Amino acid sequence: MARFVFITGGVVSSLGKGLASAALGALLQARGFSVRLRKLDPYLNVDPGTMSPFEHGEVFVTDDGAETDLDLGHYERFTGVAARSTDSVSSGRIYSTVLEKERRGDYLGKTIQVIPHVTNEIKDFIAIGEDEVDFMLCEIGGTVGDIEGLPFFEAIRQFSQDKPRGQCIFMHLTLLPYIRASGELKTKPTQHSVKELRSIGIAPDVLVCRSEGPIPEKEREKLALFCNVRPDSVIAAQDLKSIYEAPLAYHREGLDQAVLDAFQISPAPKPDLSKWEDVADRIFNAEGEVRVAIVGKYTQLEDAYKSIAEALTHGGMANRVRVKAEWIDAEIFEREDPGPWLEGFHAILVPGGFGERGTEGKIKAAQFARTRDVPYLGICLGMQMAVIEAARNVAALSDAGSEEFDHEAGKKRFTPVVYHLKEWVQGNATVQRKVEDDKGGTMRLGSYTAHLAPGSRVAEIYGQTVIEERHRHRYEVDIKYRDKLEACGLVFSGMSPDGRLPEIVEWKDHRWFIGVQFHPELKSKPFAPHPLFADFIRAAVETSRLV
Repeated sequence: MARFVFITGGVVSSLGKGLASAALGALLQARGFSVRLRKLDPYLNVDPGTMSPFEHGEVFVTDDGAETDLDLGHYERFTGVAARSTDSVSSGRIYSTVLEKERRGDYLGKTIQVIPHVTNEIKDFIAIGEDEVDFMLCEIGGTVGDIEGLPFFEAIRQFSQDKPRGQCIFMHLTLLPYIRASGELKTKPTQHSVKELRSIGIAPDVLVCRSEGPIPEKEREKLALFCNVRPDSVIAAQDLKSIYEAPLAYHREGLDQAVLDAFQISPAPKPDLSKWEDVADRIFNAEGEVRVAIVGKYTQLEDAYKSIAEALTHGGMANRVRVKAEWIDAEIFEREDPGPWLEGFHAILVPGGFGERGTEGKIKAAQFARTRDVPYLGICLGMQMAVIEAARNVAALSDAGSEEFDHEAGKKRFTPVVYHLKEWVQGNATVQRKVEDDKGGTMRLGSYTAHLAPGSRVAEIYGQTVIEERHRHRYEVDIKYRDKLEACGLVFSGMSPDGRLPEIVEWKDHRWFIGVQFHPELKSKPFAPHPLFADFIRAAVETSRLV
C-alpha cells in the first residue's frame, strides 16, 4: 500500500511545486523506493488541450493520449516514470464525471453536492493504482485560499483521515520574501498561509520555503514554532542556476530525510545520487556552447515550449556543451529577411503550433536552413512547414499549403500538401474524425509506432527501424505528394505501420535536416537524452566548428 505525500502551495503561485515534487520523487527513487506523481488542477477546463499556450504553457501528452499539465513533464524528466492519463485531473473532468453519473441515475435521485459527491470522485482518482508503488506524490495546483481549490483540499483532508495513521503527510511550499530596504527575510506570509491551511483541517508536516538565499537559524526556529512543524522539517528552497540541481540541493537541505522521518521510516536506505551528480557535472562543466534559434509563434511565454527547451539542454549534456536557445517570433520573417536574424546560429528548430499566424515565417526559416546547409529540426507543424517549403520552392507547387489555414480562413487558397486527418489506425481500431468535431481530445494523441527506412539518417540516429513516439496533431502531410517530393531529394524516411501517414522527412544531401510529425521532446530526460536531440546538437557542434 502506497504512502501518500500531498504537496500544496501558498502565498503566491509559480513557486515551483512541480519541480519540488519531481525532485522529491527522484530522491525517493535514489533511496530505492518506487514512486508515482500526480497533478490535481482546480481549473474548470476538462484538460489543458484547448487552452491557449499563453494561458497555460505547454500541453504535455502521455503515451496513452492524455493532454495534461506541463508539470507532468517535470515528473517524467526527473523520475523516468512514464506519465499516464490517471496522473492528471482537473475540476472540469471531476465535475464532468459527476454530472455524467447523475444523468445516468447512478446516484439514485440524491441531491448532488460538493461533499460528498465531488470530494468522493477526487478521492477515487487519488486512490487509482495505490497498490503499485511505495510512494504516491500528489500535487494540488494553485494556492491555498483559492476558492476553486477548496474541493481538492477537502478531499485530501478526508483521504488522510480515511487511511491508517501515518500513511499520509502534507508538504506545503511557500515564499519567504526578502525586503532589501530593511535587510529582512519575512516569515509572516508563510505563517498566514499555514494558518489558512490549518483552518481547513490540514496541518503541514514539512514546510518548503522558497527564498533567494539560505534561511537563518532564527527565522527557521520562528517558522517551526509558529507553523507547528519540527525545525528540521523547515526546508530552504533557494534559487538555482539549473533545475537539474534541485535533487542534490533538496537532499543537502534534508527534504527526503524530513519526508521519511514524517513517515517514521527509520533507518532509511542511503541514497545513490551518482546519476544526479553526473547530470550536474555535465551542466556546469560544459566544454563549449552552441546557439540554437527556436522560430515559433508563442515565444513571449517560454513555458509554451518547456519540453523543447529542456530537451535541447539534454542534447547539450549528451555532447558536453551548453545550448544557448534563443527565441525568435516567426511573424518577424513575414516582414523581414530571415538572413540577418538567423546568421550566426549553429542550428534552427521550428516547433509545433496551431493556426496560420506565423507560418509563412516558419516556411522562410525552413528555406534558410535548407539553402544555407544549417542543421534543422522541424517538430509537428515545423515538419509540415518544411514540406510546404519543399513543395513550393523545389517541387514547383507554388500554391502549396495546409488545409488547416483554408479552414481557418473559410476559403480555398492552397493546394493541400497538408490535409485534415479524417481516419487513422489506433491499436486494432480505426479512428474517424470530421472537421466540425469538438476540438477537445479529438486529435491523433499519444504513442504510435513508426517504421524507419533502413539506411536513413533517422534509422542511424535511433539505432533501430521501429520506434514509438508521442503525437498531438489533427493535420497530416498528404502521402500522394511523396513521389514528387522524393524525386527532388526530400526523403520520407519514417512512416506509420500501414504506410499511409508520413512520420519523418529528411533532406538527402543536407548536413542535418529532419522533420518529425511527433513530439520527441516529450520523451527526453537529463539522464537519457532523446537520440534526435542528442544528434541535432552534435550537428550544431560540428557547424560551430566550421563557422
